[in-house]
Amino acid sequence: MTTSSPSTRSTAAPANPRSRVITASLVGTTIEFYDFYAYATAAVLVFPVLFFPTGNETTSLLLSFSVFGAAMVARPLGAVVFGHFGDRFGRKATLVASLLVMGVATFLIGCLPTFNEIGVWAAVLLLIMRLAQGFALGGEWSGAALVATENAPKGKRALFGTFPQLGAPIGFIIANTVFLVINFALPHPDGTAQRSEEFLTWGWRVPFLFSAVMVIVGLYVRLKLVESTSFSKAEKSGAIRKFPLGEVVRRNGKQLVLGTFIMLATYVLFYLMTSFTLSYGTKPTVEAAAAAAEKAGTPFDAAAYVPGLGFGYTDFVIMQIIGVVFFGVFTMLSGPVADAIGRKRLLIGVTIAIIVFGLTFSVFLLPHADPKFTGALVQAFLVFGFLLMGTTFGPMGAVLPELFPTNTRYTGSAISYNVSSILGAALAPIVAVALWAAGDGNPWLVGVYLSGMGVLTLIAVLLSPETKDVDYDDNIAAGATAP
Repeated sequence: MTTSSPSTRSTAAPANPRSRVITASLVGTTIEFYDFYAYATAAVLVFPVLFFPTGNETTSLLLSFSVFGAAMVARPLGAVVFGHFGDRFGRKATLVASLLVMGVATFLIGCLPTFNEIGVWAAVLLLIMRLAQGFALGGEWSGAALVATENAPKGKRALFGTFPQLGAPIGFIIANTVFLVINFALPHPDGTAQRSEEFLTWGWRVPFLFSAVMVIVGLYVRLKLVESTSFSKAEKSGAIRKFPLGEVVRRNGKQLVLGTFIMLATYVLFYLMTSFTLSYGTKPTVEAAAAAAEKAGTPFDAAAYVPGLGFGYTDFVIMQIIGVVFFGVFTMLSGPVADAIGRKRLLIGVTIAIIVFGLTFSVFLLPHADPKFTGALVQAFLVFGFLLMGTTFGPMGAVLPELFPTNTRYTGSAISYNVSSILGAALAPIVAVALWAAGDGNPWLVGVYLSGMGVLTLIAVLLSPETKDVDYDDNIAAGATAP
């Protein structure tokens, strides 16, 4: 195997300054995840009421989550399309295009008419915008991960791979903070724990419209990028293929399957900790729902009602934000650890912890007589869950790209990441709501579901190779090395 000499590697100037690499990978994914979280929050608080008014809260929530999950179906298509152009023509233009599509779709969601204005067409338009969001995110993550890792210094690829991953917690905090500020700024005749009429009328649109500002910032940074040394070498060696999808399926099929299942538990945990917990945490208890029905003079069937914990929206989102701080911290910490001990050892340990965590849902997430004790347990649950989320999500920015050679790296890592989104993220909110209902309000089955997905991920990690020492300069194509 022919390799560049250490002296050549140490003196060669990087294709992009480190500050530009970090900013481009972090800013872009922050914007993408901000847009996604804005939808996730509205899917719980707004869309069941304004776009899916079925008369049954659980049915409306399921319909809202179904549209939320539909975007995950579009993500593999986006992975194929953006991966094709990213592996054929370079990472820069592909990243700019994905950001534009995501930004336009999110902005337009903020302009949509509701069910009361145009009927079922409101839901159809929402679905189209959501599919566009998913299509764009299908190409976004992989491109950002490649910009970070292909420009990383030797021995620090996992560390640099955590920068696009940080976009998830940062985007969550920004999106939910914007929602909180708007919620606080509007009048609340029924108390700050309840959604105001102004929020349902127009306040929810502001976070989606605000995304336009963030997109402009992201585009400015990404337009200044140049192609990585790894991609330039692949071009010069003639390793670039006209049809990267065919190449990756034919030569890297095993890596595609392993990468998909390596991400599975991460995706399920991700959406249970964000979307499901928000639904479960803010849904009224049986007693509160019965009191509200009595006050409104409407019938109430306690046997058919699926209760939650009864936290106010504002209180619970603040609790989530506290948990997400740990998400961000442990995302950063996971990179140096993965560089030091290897990706595989770290992922085996954290996946076992996720399996155990799934079996504790009924310990942390049941209401108690003392509301403060209930709140303390739920906060501990959110902190520990997001801590695990950061530890498993952080290394993925390096792990998935390292499974593939340069000429199919964009396509391969994007397909693995986004097919996993169907198996994990698209199904997780819907399955969780169904299991929550099957448990008569007890979420223990939801936890068992997480543990089961963790077992599948653990098997995939055990079967996968250690990729810590893969050399991007040499690994330009399957069966070939750099000239």
